[in-house]
Amino acid sequence: VVKFRRTGESSRSDEDGISGEHEVQIEGVRTELEPVELEDGAAVPKEFANPTDDTFMVEDAVEAIGFGKFQWKLSVITGLAWASNYAMEMMILSILAPQLHCEWRLPSWQVALLTSVVFVGMMSSSTLWGNISDQYGRKTGLKISVLWTLYYGILSGFAPVYSWILVLRGLVGFGIGGVPQSVTLYAEFLPMKARAKCILLIEVFWAVGTVFEVLLAVLVMPTLGWRWLLVLSALPLLLFAGLCFWLPESARYDVLSGNQEKALATLKRIALENGAPMPLGKLVVSRQEDRGKMRDLFTPHFRWTTLLLWFIWFSNAFSYYGLVLLTTEFFQAGDVCSLSSRRQEVKAKCSLTCEYLTEEDYTDLLWTTLSEFPGVLVTLWIIDRIGRKKTMALSFLVFSFCSLLLFLCVGRNVLTVLLFIARAFISGGFQAAYVYTPEVYPTATRALGLGTCSGMARVGALITPFIAQVMLESSVYLTLVVYSGCCLLAALASCFLPIETKGRGLQESSHKEWGQEMVGRGSHSPGESQE
Repeated sequence: VVKFRRTGESSRSDEDGISGEHEVQIEGVRTELEPVELEDGAAVPKEFANPTDDTFMVEDAVEAIGFGKFQWKLSVITGLAWASNYAMEMMILSILAPQLHCEWRLPSWQVALLTSVVFVGMMSSSTLWGNISDQYGRKTGLKISVLWTLYYGILSGFAPVYSWILVLRGLVGFGIGGVPQSVTLYAEFLPMKARAKCILLIEVFWAVGTVFEVLLAVLVMPTLGWRWLLVLSALPLLLFAGLCFWLPESARYDVLSGNQEKALATLKRIALENGAPMPLGKLVVSRQEDRGKMRDLFTPHFRWTTLLLWFIWFSNAFSYYGLVLLTTEFFQAGDVCSLSSRRQEVKAKCSLTCEYLTEEDYTDLLWTTLSEFPGVLVTLWIIDRIGRKKTMALSFLVFSFCSLLLFLCVGRNVLTVLLFIARAFISGGFQAAYVYTPEVYPTATRALGLGTCSGMARVGALITPFIAQVMLESSVYLTLVVYSGCCLLAALASCFLPIETKGRGLQESSHKEWGQEMVGRGSHSPGESQE
C-alpha cells in the first residue's frame, strides 16, 4: 500500500482546512511520488508513472512514446550490424574470389564454391538463429551471431590452404545467417507510422557497407593483400559487439516470456530518453504461449502466408544475385546479342586464366552498388501509399519487364539503364519483404518466421549461379525467361498474400484475430481489462 497526495481535486478542501490535499491508498500501483528505478540506476520522472485502473499492451506503449532519441540510436546500431556483418562480408566475396583464383591457381569450380559455401552456411543457420531469438531473446541471438562472425572472419585471414578458407568462410556464413534478427529487434521498438520507412532505410547502410568494403579493398589489396582485407573487414563487428551491451531486450519478447517488470522498465527507459509519457495503467499481455515453434508458422491462419512468403523471399534472392552475376557477363560482352558468340570464346580458354581486379573493375563495383539507392527511394515513397503487398508485386513486375526487354539487341547505354532499373526495383522489393515479414507474424514466432524466410532466400542464392553462369552458356534467352518467369510468379504470390500489414500494429498473440491489438483499443473504458 502506498500513499500519495492529490491537489485541487476535492470540493471539500476549503471546508476541512487541508487545502485540497488528501491521502489516497492504491494497492499495486506506482504513484507520482514513487520514482521508477531502472537497471542502470536512473530514475524515471514522476510524471511518467501516473496511477490508473486502465491497462495497456506493449504496442500501445510504443505508439504513445513515438519515435525519438532512442530510436535514432537504435537505427544507427542496427544499420551498423547490417553494414558490417552483412554487406561487407557479402561484398568481399566478389573481391576475394578473383584474387585467390590467381594466387592459389584455383579452377573455376573451386572459385565458385567459395561463394556458394557462404550461402550454405547462411541457409543452414537462419532457422536456428530465429529459434534462438524466439526462445532466449532477440538480443541474445544477435550477440552470439555477431561474435561468431567476428571470430571466424578474423580466422579466415590466417587460412593456410584452400580447404581451410572454405571451411572458415562457411562458418562465417553460418554467423551471417543471424543478422536478420537485428531487423526483428529493430521493428519491435518502432511505432507503426515510422516502421516501414525506418526498415527501408537499413538498405542505405547496406550500400554504405558495400562502398566502404570496395574502398577498403582499393587501399589494402595492392599493398597488404587479401589476408589483411579479411581481418580489417571483420573489425567493425567488434564495434557493434561493444554497442550490443547498450541494446535492450525486446519489450514484446519480455512480456511474452513472463518478465513484465523488465519489459516495463525497458519501456520507461525509452520514454525517459524520448521525453515522452508512458500510457496510463498496467502493462498486460494478451496470452502466455510457447515461443519459437515451427508448427505455429503452419496454423490455418498463417499457413498460406508462410508458403507464399517463402517463395517471395526465394525469388528475391534468386533474382537479385542472378542479376549481379549477369551484369558482369553482359558488360563484358557489350550487349546481349553478342554474348552467345563470346561464350564460345570463353569455353576455349583455360579455366586457370588469371585476371586481377583493376581500378576500372572497382569503379564498376561502386557504380553497381550506388544503383540501389533509387530503388530504396521509390520503395520508400510508395510502400505506405499502396501497401506492402502491391509494393512487392510492382517490384517483381518491373524486374520481369526489364528482363524481357533484354531480348532486344540494345546498345551498351540502354543495357546499362535496363540493368540498373531492374536491380533498383529488385533490391527495393527485397526491403519491402523485410518490412512485411516482421509485421505479419506475432511476437511468439516473429524471429522464427523471419529466419525461415531468410533461409529460403539463401536457397535461391545457391541455385542462381547455375542459371546465371551455367545455363547462360547454353542459352542467353532461356536464362532471361527463367528470371522473368520466376518474378512474374512472385508478383502473383505477393498479390495473393492474405494479410496486408499497412497501417496495422505488430501482433502480440497468435490466438487473436490479426490486428486486434490496435483495432478498438480506444473503446475500452477505464478499469476494463483486455484479454
